[in-house]
Amino acid sequence: MIHSSIRSVNFYTTAGWDRAVERRADTAWFHQSLRSPSTLFHVVWQGRTLVRQEDHNTLLMLNLTAAADLIDLARSVVLLGCDAEVAHIAIDLSSQPEEFITRFGPAVDLRTIGPLLPQRDASLSALARGMAYWHERHAFCGRCGAPTASEQAGHQRRCSSPECGSIFFPRIDPAVIMRVEYGDRVLLARQASWAPGMHSVLAGFVELGETLEDSVRREVKEEVGLELTDVRYFASQPWPFPASLMVGFVATAADDRIMLNTQEIEAARWFTRDDLLNSPEDETLRLSRKDSISRVLIEDWIRRE
Repeated sequence: MIHSSIRSVNFYTTAGWDRAVERRADTAWFHQSLRSPSTLFHVVWQGRTLVRQEDHNTLLMLNLTAAADLIDLARSVVLLGCDAEVAHIAIDLSSQPEEFITRFGPAVDLRTIGPLLPQRDASLSALARGMAYWHERHAFCGRCGAPTASEQAGHQRRCSSPECGSIFFPRIDPAVIMRVEYGDRVLLARQASWAPGMHSVLAGFVELGETLEDSVRREVKEEVGLELTDVRYFASQPWPFPASLMVGFVATAADDRIMLNTQEIEAARWFTRDDLLNSPEDETLRLSRKDSISRVLIEDWIRRE
C-alpha cells in the first residue's frame, strides 16, 4: 500500500550546517585542517559514497590516521564545513582502482543509501558528490583551455594562464518539477527507461530566457499537451544526481485532455487518491523515491483531501 506521511522535502539540503564560508580564503587554516587529528574526511569514488564494512547503511568518515596518505592522491579536496571545531573535508579518489578503495569500505551509489542515512549525513554526502563532479569537469579553462587550479578550499577554480586568469564557481542545473491537478485527480507519468510501474510528476530543465513559471507551462504543454490556469511555488530541493536544483510547483490544468508526447514520456494518466492509496508499490504502480521532492508533492496532495 502507498502510505501518505509527513516527510521533509529538503532531504539533501545543508540548511543549518556551518559551511564555514568565512574560512575558505584562509589557506593556512585549511592546510592545518588537512593535518588535524579532529578532521573527518568524506571519500568520494567515481560518484559513489563510502559506507562502513560492517553496516552498509552507515556513512564512512575517515580520521587523519586513515586519510593522511590519501590526500595527495585526491583529484579534488573540498571543505564541506565545520561541526563546532571539527572540519569536514571531501576527498575525491576516483583516479584510484576499486580494489584500493574497497579496503576502507564499499563504495555505493548515494541514490541507493541516501534515504537510509541520517539527513545530515545524506546532505554532506550529496555536497561531497556534487563538488567532486564539478571539479572533475572543470580541470581545464572553458575560455582558453589551460589547466585550472583549485582555490578557496575547493570552492572555486582559477585558470593557470596569466593572460586569462578566469575564475570558475560550482554550477547547478535548475529544473522545475510540478504536480498538475484537475479537480480531484493528479497527473502522473513515466519514462520508458524507468523501473516497471514507476510513476512520477512531470519535470524538466529550465531553459535560457525562461522564468521558472514559464518553464513549468512549457514542459507541461510539451509533454502532455495541457494548458495551465494556475502555477504556484511549492518548495525546492537540492538533487545531486548529478547537480540539479529541483524547484517544485503545483499547477492546475485547464482541462483533462492529455495529448501524449511519446518522444518525451511513455505514459501519463490521471489518478484519484483512492487509486494511489489502494495500489501496491510494485510493478503495477510505484511512486518516486522517498527522498525526492516528487514523492513529497504526491504525498502532500494525498493528505489534502
